[in-house]
Formats: sequence, C-alpha cells, structure tokens
Amino acid sequence: MDNNKTESYFTTMVKSKPNKKLTTLPALGMDADSISDSFRHYFAHTLGRNGDAYTIHYPYKALSYAIRDRLMERWLKTQKAYTEADCKRTYYLSLEFLMGRALGNAMLNLDVTDSTTDGLHDLGIELEEVAESEADAGLGNGGLGRLAACFLDSCATLQLPVQGYGIRYEYGMFRQLLENGYQVEEPDHWLRDGNPWEMERPEYTQRIPFGGHTEFVRDEQGISHVRWVDTHDVLAVPYDIPIPGYRNGTVNTLRLWQAAATDEFDLDEFNAGSYTEAVRSKNSAENITMVLYPNDASECGKELRLKQQYFLACASIKDALRDWKRRKGNDLTGFAEKNCFQLNDTHPTIAVAELMRQLIDKHDMDWDEAWAITQKTMAYTNHTLLPEALERWPVRLFKQLLPRPLEIIYEINARFLGEVAARWPGETDRQRRLSIIEEGPEPQVRMAYLAIIGSFSVNGVAELHSKLLVEGLFRDFYELWPEKFNNKTNGVTQRRWLAYCNPGLRQLISDSIGEGWISDLDQLHKLIPFAKDPEFRKKWYQVKQENKQRLAEMIEPCCGVRFNTDAMFDVQVKRIHEYKRQLLNILHVIHLYARIKAGDTKNWTPRCVLIGGKAAPGYAQAKLIIKLINNVASVVNRDKQVGDLLKVVFLPNYRVSAMEVICPGTDLSEQISTAGKEASGTGNMKFMMNGALTIGTLDGANIEIREEVGDEHFFLFGLTEQEVGEARRSYNPQGIIRNDANLGRVISLLETGHFNQFEPGIFDPILNAILSPQDPWMVAADFTSYVQAQERAADAYRDQDAWITSSILNTACSGKFSTDRTMQDYNREIWQMQAVAAYPVE
Repeated sequence: MDNNKTESYFTTMVKSKPNKKLTTLPALGMDADSISDSFRHYFAHTLGRNGDAYTIHYPYKALSYAIRDRLMERWLKTQKAYTEADCKRTYYLSLEFLMGRALGNAMLNLDVTDSTTDGLHDLGIELEEVAESEADAGLGNGGLGRLAACFLDSCATLQLPVQGYGIRYEYGMFRQLLENGYQVEEPDHWLRDGNPWEMERPEYTQRIPFGGHTEFVRDEQGISHVRWVDTHDVLAVPYDIPIPGYRNGTVNTLRLWQAAATDEFDLDEFNAGSYTEAVRSKNSAENITMVLYPNDASECGKELRLKQQYFLACASIKDALRDWKRRKGNDLTGFAEKNCFQLNDTHPTIAVAELMRQLIDKHDMDWDEAWAITQKTMAYTNHTLLPEALERWPVRLFKQLLPRPLEIIYEINARFLGEVAARWPGETDRQRRLSIIEEGPEPQVRMAYLAIIGSFSVNGVAELHSKLLVEGLFRDFYELWPEKFNNKTNGVTQRRWLAYCNPGLRQLISDSIGEGWISDLDQLHKLIPFAKDPEFRKKWYQVKQENKQRLAEMIEPCCGVRFNTDAMFDVQVKRIHEYKRQLLNILHVIHLYARIKAGDTKNWTPRCVLIGGKAAPGYAQAKLIIKLINNVASVVNRDKQVGDLLKVVFLPNYRVSAMEVICPGTDLSEQISTAGKEASGTGNMKFMMNGALTIGTLDGANIEIREEVGDEHFFLFGLTEQEVGEARRSYNPQGIIRNDANLGRVISLLETGHFNQFEPGIFDPILNAILSPQDPWMVAADFTSYVQAQERAADAYRDQDAWITSSILNTACSGKFSTDRTMQDYNREIWQMQAVAAYPVE
C-alpha cells in the first residue's frame, strides 16, 4: 500500500509550536579565535582526538563542523525568511549534482578563509593540507551535474528560493584507473568516512511504491477511485546539504534521497538460518541509491535506472506537497502560483505523471483540475541533441514497476492526441510522431515527450541548441506550442571557477577593478583597457605560469610525465564520447609526432597535451579511444627525438577538484565536437573565464563565446552544422585521406600498428569508424581544418605578448557566462519569483 506511515515523534515535533528558547542562541564569531575555539571543541569533544597523534581526516572533520555551524545559523534564518515571506518556490530536480569539495567554497562564501587560515596556523595546522583531504562528492558524472551545482550556488547568491532535489548515491560514477592503457572502473566510495556537510532529516522520510497492480473502488458517494495496491515499498530518507550564497546570509538547501527498506530484515527467516533471504528486501531497496548511473546495457540495469528516476520524482513531489500542507493545510488552491518544478534534462520527467497521481489519487482532484496544476508548475530543460540520449523505457518494464503512473501516461497521451487530431485532422503520421507511446515490436514510453506535453516551458541551453531543437527533434511540438519553447544559455559560477580555484588571478583582478565582479561578472569588462598595459600583462603572465606549475606538479606524480611550463598547455577534459571527438585530438597529436620524426620542426611551438575524462563502463568505443590515447602517449613520451617538443598524458579519474587545478593552468581549450552535437558545454566557459583561448567548432556555446571575445581571439575550424548535414550525403573519408598527405600519414601509422606493435588489430574498430562513410562524427572531414587552426594557435603562442593580450580579453569578455545571468534569465522568464533577503545573523 502507498500510505505514508512515517508519522513519528519527529513529525510531531515539527508540527508543534516553535520553542524560542531552543532557537535564540548567541551568534558564532567569524574571527580567527572563534573559529579556532570551535575547531578545538569538535576535535576534542566530538571526535575524541588530542594533539599527540592524528590523521588529517580528523582536522578536516573538526573544521567542517565548525564552518557548518556558521552555515547552520544562516540556514535557519533563510528558511524563516522564506516562510514568513510566503514566497513562490522552485524545486530543481536532477539525477546529478556534481558538487565537488564543500569546505573551500563554504569559507569563500562566508568570507572566513583568511580568519580560518590564521586560526589554524596558530594551532600549527595548514589549511591547504586540511582542504586537500576532502573527497569529491560522488553525485554526478559531467557537465549536467556540475551545471546543477553551479545553478544552486547562483540561486543562493541571488537570494532566490530554490531547493535542489537529488539522490544520495553511496558510490559515485566510479574511480577511474588505468591498466595497460585501458580504463578500469573501481567503486568510488566517497561516503566511506562520512559526509560532515549533510544533515539527516528522518522526520521527512517518504514511502515510494513499486510493482503491484491497480484496482478501482467506489466511495460512499459512488465516485470511482483508483488504488495502487500490493506494492513493494521503499523508504526515501532525506539528507540536507547547505548551499551558501556569496556573503549575503542566504543558505539554500540541496535535499538528497537515500533508499532504505521498510523492514531491515525478516526475523523469521533470520531465526530459521536463511540469512541471505532475511536481508534480501533490505539489499534490494538500498540498491536503488547505491551507484550513480548503473550500466543499463542489461535488463537489470534498465530496471534499476528507471527505479532511480521514479524514486527521485516521487519522493520530491511528495515532499513538496508535504511542505505545502505544513504551511497551508490541505487546500491546494494557489499551489500552482506558488510552486515550480524545474526538470533538469529528461531523467526526472516521470514527475509529470507522479504529480498527477498525487493530485488525483491522494487529493481527490478531478483530471482537469490536476492537469491544470501540473501544466502550470512543470518546466523542462533539455540538454541533448542526440536522439538516442532521450530517455525511452519499454512499456513492459513500466507496467511491471510503475503500473499506476503508466495508466496516467496513457490517459495523458490519449487526451493529447485528441488535441493533435483537432489541430491537424487526418494527419495520422503526425499523431504517430507525437505520441508519448512509440509503437513497434517493443512499445516504448518517450519520456521527453511526456515532459514537453506536461510542462509550460521547454528550454534549450545554448542559442544553436535551442534553434536545432525546434527545427529538428521537437519540430512538431514547436508547431503546436511555439510559446512553450525558449533558450537559456548555460553558465558557470565564477565563485568556484575563478575566485576560488584561481586565487592568484582573483587577487590580480580585484586589485585592478575591485571585487564587485565576484557577484557581478559583467564587471570583468573593466579589464579590457588593462590588456594594453605592459605591466599588467606581465603580472597576468606570472599568474598563468604559477598556475601552470601547479598543474604540472599535479600531473607528474600520477602520470610520470613532466610538463615544461614554457610549452603551450593544450587541454581537453570532458566525458569521453565520440561526438566530443577526443579521437580528432589524438589524431592531431599523431600528426605532430610524425612531423617531429620527419624533422619538420622549424618554428616549432613546444606543446603539452592533456586529455582526461571517463567513458561509460558499457561504451566500448569510448574506452578504446582512451586506450589509443595512452598508447600514443607512451610512444611519444619515450621518444628521445621528440623530447620536450611534445608531451602527452591521459589524466586518470578526472573530477571537479582536478578541474580546479586544470582550468587555471590551461593555455588552449579544446572544444572540438561535431557541429550540431554539443548542446552547450560548460568546460569551455570555465577555461575562457580563466584566460584560456579556445580552439573549437561552431557548436553549442562556442558560438556565443566567439561572439563575445571576437574571432581574432578564438581559433575556429570545421564544418558548420548545416555543412555537416550537406556533407553526409556524399561523405567519402577515404577520398579525403587520399587528398591530405598529413591525414594519410596518420592513418598509415595506425594501420601499420605503430602504436600497438605488441597488440595487433586492437585499434581496427577505431580505424573502421574513421574510414566509414557513415561516420556520424565526421572526424576525417574536419581534420584538415583542425590542423590549420592548430597551426594558427601555435604561431600565436610564440608571440607571448599578443597571446597574453588575448588571454586577458577572454577573461574580460566572459561575463555572459556566469550562472548568475543564467538564473536571472530562468527566473525572469520561467519561475517569476521574488528574491527574499535572509534575516541577518545577530
């Protein structure tokens, strides 16, 4: 039965009248002595440590608790301000939140970094050592999750009442190791030592149903109702993480759900000696939140992935309704005017059907009333142009796991298709194209279609991406509802991706134009005149060299390769996928290697190439590309003739904390996806913000980056999205290879096994993909243009004065790409909330 039986002592406490004596405490000091006192209190009284012997783990925890206490004061004040303002709220649903480390970000936003440094120094402890011991939170994979984290930072800084909802994964994506050049996945048990930044909230536990069946019953008035019965329920236990705004007293919430069994174990089975059977339900429940993105190549993986999506949506919808009832009672009048659910990509879009289920089955609304609320509260962000990346689930699996939501989806679809038929009478092909249910041997539920139909807003994440959505993937929907579609170009938070990760550049910028840019990135435009100042350029160069040295020191221990900081640092770090074309990058490296071996090194620009990223465990071709990169790197780095002219490394286990070192030390940012494939990209923005120059195609946000900084400070290459489509009709990669001696030489080295002499044939799948006329990524088509752009970049780098000028201008023109601007766009055009100032901590 889907009845919430989690009423408890805790819930009673929440409903009772607040006790002012419990909440009126003196404010904690923000000075060095106060933080030092708090640190010593936790170190001794909570963790039971003394100064004679400790590992760095204990100082990290003690300091985290001390800083969290100061967040907690502001957290409580923020929630009080939101409640008393009776403000509209937005709930951001995402399967990923790639938060990275929390300590340094919290200290920056609270403005206590200096006082903390001083307080610890007096105790003989170095803050940097403590901060480095923090594990990266394993709650995301790549750009989608990091974007969600940036969004939360900006919402708190803008004092917008936005709460994140996600999943508390026990294990992250995976820890990436390399064995003989191959990616090896190892569990990322990031919670092994606990997470001092989270607060368990058992009183808000929700009950999530799976399986079972539905039945119709009539009440005393003869009205028919649907009951979802005989379900196998799982508990969703919330853990809250504070999200501080930048020095404004606001602390918002990220609520993460962890799965737990309704019963820990079957005592009868246990007493009978069947220990495995006794804990089967417990293990089955906890598997839901065990791993981020289980491999869905198998049927079990698909089932677990769908369970995760419903688990997140159901728990979050029920929680939002619970909070409404706490504040407003059972009357849902006005709910749509005061609430919005932003769906981050297609993963959480089952929330459309779940909100309908809650309103109809639990709150006894009729269909039209419930649908009006749903369509006014749901908003959908699409993050992909790849049709295969849009969530689709077999109807069979849906019926097995979620029979009641499936019934609701069928009803939504039937009513919607009636609307389509009325708009375009007799156009059965269009009805088939627009149906949520894709017919065929294995009928599928198209989740993106459910999201579009159930939402009042559908947005892409870059101008080109949004344009291609309405012209391609969602054209029929756009013709039906053009008013729903809009663009919200992505951004990144400058607090983490410049102020925190690049302290040297932060200081130089602030000394020159003031600190206002940290909360208003458009102020970086004030740097433009400084690009002409020789003394400022010299200081900029010095900061960059220090950052490159820091990056080189990170690379050498784990890769065994020393980077020369005078060389160009050429970097591509992102998820390994064929459309992102790490393959094109390594083909260029092979081309440079071939030139060196041929003695063609006149006017050479030394180059250090860094590539990093994870391939999905079931993505064989992406994993093979990693192997190729590592084999090429091994040959290049061992060749004495090559020496310091060219170095190549694949950095294992790319993550947020690594990027915080990488982007400040990068000279050339590789953004080389096939045009029309990348929705936006955010790594490109982080690199630009830190003064890297971009080499890229006209794809995603590259287009807008180039518009902001100017063509002369951007290395453009490749076919446009339109040209890609035209070239496909007669694509002949072997003809391209015959007409390009450079590419021919590269392919020859691959075909002869130069980089796999003792592993014959292993790279044949990669060669076959490059040579195929059906290659969707058009690697050979863009190679010549890419090499020419790389030559322009190498020439430009040799004129360091001009390069530094371009570097300054890239940073100066990056103001558009702050998530502060992105969130203001979302709020102005979608959420329409009022900012609410937090009460000051007295």
